[in-house]
This record gives sequence, C-alpha cells and structure tokens, in this order.
Amino acid sequence: MKRTLVVSDIHGCYSPFNDLLELMNYRPGEDQLILLGDYVDRGPRSREVVEQIIGLVEKDGAIAIQGNHDERLVDVMLERSEQALMKFSGHGGRQTAESYAGIRQGTIDHVIERAKQNIQQHYMHHMNFLDELPYYHEDEHFIYVHAGLNPSFLNWREQPTRDFLYIKEPFLSRPTVVNKTVVFGHTKTIDIQGNAGIWFGDGKIGIDGGCATGHQLNGLEITGPSDFQFYAVPWRP
Repeated sequence: MKRTLVVSDIHGCYSPFNDLLELMNYRPGEDQLILLGDYVDRGPRSREVVEQIIGLVEKDGAIAIQGNHDERLVDVMLERSEQALMKFSGHGGRQTAESYAGIRQGTIDHVIERAKQNIQQHYMHHMNFLDELPYYHEDEHFIYVHAGLNPSFLNWREQPTRDFLYIKEPFLSRPTVVNKTVVFGHTKTIDIQGNAGIWFGDGKIGIDGGCATGHQLNGLEITGPSDFQFYAVPWRP
C-alpha cells in the first residue's frame, strides 16, 4: 500500500529533515510526501530547506502547504507588510535573513537588507514558490493543514486564511466539525501533552515536535485511516 509521509515545521533544520527522510526510508515516486509548512525561521539553514522542498515538489510530486512563517518571510522580503517586519526578528527571522544574506554580523536591519538584495538577484523563485503554496490538502481520510480548522465554520474551506496559518484555539480544545482526521503542525506537541512526540487527539493529529527549539523533528507514516507509524530525529545543526 502506498505510504503517506507527513512532516511539519522544519524551520530551517536542514540536517534533521534529511535525517528524517532517511529514517523513514522515503522513496520518491512510491511514497506521497506531504509537508505542512513553516520551512523557515529559527533554524540555521532556511535557504537550503526551501531549495530542497522546491525540488521535492517539482521532481518527486511532494505536496507542500504554506505556514505562517513562510507567509511572513515573503511579506518581509517583498516589503508587503510593516507588521510582518516588526514580528520577523522576534520569531526567528534573523536566522533566515542570515541564511539568505550569507552574513551573520551586523544589525538585524543590515542583515535583512542584504538578504533582500540576494533574494532579488538570486532567489525570487523561492519567494514565488512560498507565496503560491496552498493552505491545505485533502485526501480520502485526512485533511492536512498547517495550524488547524476553525470549528465555528461548518464549511471549513470558507474559514479566514489566517486560521489555516495561525489558529490554536478553539481548534485545539473543541471537537472538529469534519468527518476526516485533521493532521496539523504549528502548535508544538510538547505544549499540548508535555512531550515532543506526535499527539493523537479526537479527530486530530499534531506532529510539530519543536525541532528548532531544541526538541525533535517528527514524521508520521500513514498507510490507512487508522494505520500509523511515527518517527523522530533530534535537533542538530
């Protein structure tokens, strides 16, 4: 049976991501890889992660979904939002700016300006890729999304874009209004259950292991509506 492999919140953790693909014995063309967003910020190698994910999508048929950090990076680098710029450095953006700028010294403003220059010259395809990513993916038994589904919307596809990217409550504490299991990232599982393993709730599966905050990167293998195996690799530079 074809495997679906799900990973979320890589956050610039390039080495753990590749460790995890190896641990899961990822087979391009045979397995369906689904990535639930937040490819950048906090970890040291965001540029390399984005480049790799572009290849996984274009060459291997992986499915990549947009996360809130991905949206924020594009807004900052394309100068689309002053609010995003204000939040950028406080939420791990400096590491991403350094990754694209190729420098680590200087003020955050200086590093961001260098990053903008490099992106305009060499990496606009990264920004276009992130900007055009979908907010969810759906198959026969599961809905895959970065943050979650707002239970106040009976037609979940009509919920605000921000909910797909940012929601925590009331999604985490209230029952869903869908008949499929929601697989999500965004909220670290250690904040839900006290450990960084995959969280299995009622109609929900949380997989953000908090790799970029020193915990682990989780991978979920799905081979049926209730057939799962999970993998984890620890953070390393």
